[in-house]
Amino acid sequence: MTERKGVEAGAEALAEERDGGGVGATMSPGDGWENDDRAAGRRPEDEAGRGVVVAFGQTMKTLRVREGLEREEFGRRLGYSASTVASFEQGRRIPTPRTIERADEVLGAGGLLCLWKEQVERAQYPVFFQGMAALEKECLELLMYDTHVVNGLLQNEEYMRALLAMRRPPLAPETVEHRVTARLARQDIFDRRSAPLLSFVVNEAVLRHRYGGTDVLRGQLELILLAGQKQNVEIQVMPTECEENAGVNGPFTVVTRKDGKKFVYAETHATSSLETDPEQTALAAARYGIIRSQALSPRESTKIIEGLLGAL
Repeated sequence: MTERKGVEAGAEALAEERDGGGVGATMSPGDGWENDDRAAGRRPEDEAGRGVVVAFGQTMKTLRVREGLEREEFGRRLGYSASTVASFEQGRRIPTPRTIERADEVLGAGGLLCLWKEQVERAQYPVFFQGMAALEKECLELLMYDTHVVNGLLQNEEYMRALLAMRRPPLAPETVEHRVTARLARQDIFDRRSAPLLSFVVNEAVLRHRYGGTDVLRGQLELILLAGQKQNVEIQVMPTECEENAGVNGPFTVVTRKDGKKFVYAETHATSSLETDPEQTALAAARYGIIRSQALSPRESTKIIEGLLGAL
């Protein structure tokens, strides 16, 4: 099976699971799974998504013209430039849900534009990541074990940029901007209503690695400490001197949906997988429990991180 077939199968498997199925599935988001979510909008990542965004843009333009508004005036009311409005209308940029709501209000659309919100928001992701994106939005719990870099949900902007700058072959500046903005946007998971329970276990070596330099690491450790103060967040460190570690197979995330169904997400060099098989997800959750028991407690971990920060 080719990689493309694999990711399509993964999306189909997740859809089937919602209807009572549930089989293992492979998705391959690779570099494209975190896309631009700037205030000026995101770029659609696949042909199907592009079609949705183009149709939405045409609808918005039709309503704008009907109201007799020039792009400059419409943009002023939305808080955007005329060129950004043109990008929305031509399907080159994806407006945020709040922008769609505001456009609906300004154009007196009576909810017509708001009907597009879910489809347009989904279009920011490649087809093969839409299943995982949906899970992240409706999860009850995320259990994350990281061994190479700080988890994306905990990264600050400088750390993100440092990591992306190290990619080989180098990423285009525009691509870097898209990914930084998207990753930052995903961090609203910490403060959303009915915020999920978030557990992070990170190898101590990750917290010592000075990606981007001392100043970058200092800011990153400070952010981790702040995140750890949130009531729905627990951060634990796996110390380097620990002689037992059930996570030697590498990083992974266990997602629990609000109906109790579990999924396991993992990344490798150039691909990723979203596992839906009940036996495998149960085993991964049990493995994560062992990892947590082997790591330092949240309080001990805070002291370790504070010590690393003080030594910089």
